[in-house]
Amino acid sequence: MKQVLLMLLLLSLCLLPAVRTEAATRLADVFGEHMVLQRDMQVPVWGWAEPGTPVTVTIAGQKHSATTGPDGKWILKLDSMPAGGPHEMRVAGGNEIVLQDVLVGEVWICSGQSNMEFSVGAIQISKETLKEDADPDLRLFMYTNRFDTQMEPLEHQPGTWHPDTSDRTLAFSAVGYFFGKKLRKELGVPVGLIKCAVGGTSAEAWTSRPVLESEFPSILENYVKKIPENYEGVRQQYELDRAAWGGEVARAQAAGTKAPAMPARPMGPKHPSAPTVLFNGMVHPLIPFAIRGVVWYQGESNSGRAAEYEKLLPAMVRDWSTRWGCDFSFGIVQLVNFRERTGDPNEKSGWADLREAQLHIVQNDPLAGLAVGIDVGEADQIHPKNKKPIGDRLGLWALAKVYGRDIPYSGPIYREMKKDDGKIRLFFDYVYDGLKTSDGEAPKGFAVAGEDGVYHWANARIDGDTVVVSSDLVANPVAVRYAWGDNPEATLCNRAGLPASPFRTDNSQ
Repeated sequence: MKQVLLMLLLLSLCLLPAVRTEAATRLADVFGEHMVLQRDMQVPVWGWAEPGTPVTVTIAGQKHSATTGPDGKWILKLDSMPAGGPHEMRVAGGNEIVLQDVLVGEVWICSGQSNMEFSVGAIQISKETLKEDADPDLRLFMYTNRFDTQMEPLEHQPGTWHPDTSDRTLAFSAVGYFFGKKLRKELGVPVGLIKCAVGGTSAEAWTSRPVLESEFPSILENYVKKIPENYEGVRQQYELDRAAWGGEVARAQAAGTKAPAMPARPMGPKHPSAPTVLFNGMVHPLIPFAIRGVVWYQGESNSGRAAEYEKLLPAMVRDWSTRWGCDFSFGIVQLVNFRERTGDPNEKSGWADLREAQLHIVQNDPLAGLAVGIDVGEADQIHPKNKKPIGDRLGLWALAKVYGRDIPYSGPIYREMKKDDGKIRLFFDYVYDGLKTSDGEAPKGFAVAGEDGVYHWANARIDGDTVVVSSDLVANPVAVRYAWGDNPEATLCNRAGLPASPFRTDNSQ
C-alpha cells in the first residue's frame, strides 16, 4: 500500500510542472526570437495567462502593462519605434519570457495559393548562392504546420522566425523572398516576412464566415452542394488513394515515365478551398500583429468566376483591414500566362477574365497595387520557376506607392481609345519615358473587332506614347483586345521594361 501511495505522490509531482506551464503567461505564437516588429506605428502585443494576472512587456527602453481578462487573454500596445535593433523583449507575468535578437523594420504577409507557396528551394537556387546572398536582417516566419483548415477561428498556430542566414530559407515563398530582398536593398532597414499561403486554395477559403454569410451566401450554398453525401467514406477512400498514389509516383520516376495525377481531395471541412477554413486556421492567429501590408498571389482557383472574384477579394481585404484595425497596402500578382497558345483572337479565357478582375480591383483601391506577370509564365507549368521578376515588381510597387520613392513601378495600363480613319489609337497610363516592345519588333498580341464582335489579329505600331492598331479584315473597328487569352503573345512594355497589363475595350464574352 505504501508503494502505491508513493507512486501516486511521485506521479502528482511530475504533473505539477505541466499544470504550471498551462497556467503560465504566454505570447501569441507569432512572437518569437529573431522576429521583426513593424516600425513607426504602435505594435500590439498579446497573449494569455490566468485571469487577473498583471503582465508587463519591456523593450527598447519602454515598458507597458496589461491585466489578463476573464477570458485569459491580455493585450497591450508598444509605442512606435524606429527601425533598428537587435533588442531584447521581456514579458513578465506569472513567469518571465525573454526574446533575444528582436529587430524593428518593415513587416509584410505573403499570402495566396501555390504560386505564393512555391518555395525558394523549388526554383533550384543553389545553397552556395543562398549563402552568398544571405542577409541576417531579412527575417522569415513560417507556421510549423504547412496548412491548417479550421471551421472556427484559431487563437494558436505555432510557428518560428528564422534569419535569412538559416537553411530554412529554402522552404520560404520564392516570390516573398525576392520581394523582401528588393525592400532590404532599397530601404536598408530590417524586413520581416510572414508566409501564409497554401496551394490549390480559393479566395473564399481566406475570407471570414461573417463576410461570406452577409455578402456571398451563394458561395456557402455551393460549397454545401459539393460535399459528398457519404463524406466520411469518400474521405477515407481518398486517403487510401493518396497513399497509393505516392508509390505510383515513385515507380513512375524510377521508370522515367509520366507520373499519374494526384487524387482529388473531396470537398468537405478539411478541404483547403472550403470557405473560411484558412482564414480561421492561418490568418486569424496573426491578428492584430502590426504589418505594413500584404502581397497576394492567388486567383487560379477562382478562374471561371471572375465577376464574383472582383467583389469577393475587395470584401476580404476590407474585412482583414477592419480586423487589423488599420488600412494596409495590398499588392496583387496578376495571373501569369499558362497553357498551350491557341492563336485564336476570339479565345474564351477564364484566366483573361480573372486578370481583368484583378486589374479592376487595383484601379478601384488606392492602397492596392498590381504586379503584371504575363511575360514570365510557362505553357506547360502552372508553377513557373521564374519568380524573381514577380517579387521585384511587387517591390517596385511597394517602394513607389508605400514608401514614396519616385520610380517607375507599373507597366502601361490602358486608359482610352480613339477611332481614326479605319484605325484605333490606344492611350495608356504609366508610359514613363515611352513605349517599346520586349523583342524590339512591332507590338504583338493586339486584335480588333468590328460591329459584329468578331476579332481579327491586328497590325500594331507604336506612335509616341500611343499604339495604333488596324486590320485589313475590319473596315470599321470598334473594339480592341490585347494579350487576351490563357497564354497570349504579349510584347508591349514601357522603357522601364515593365510589361503592359492585358486589357479589352469592350465587355463581350
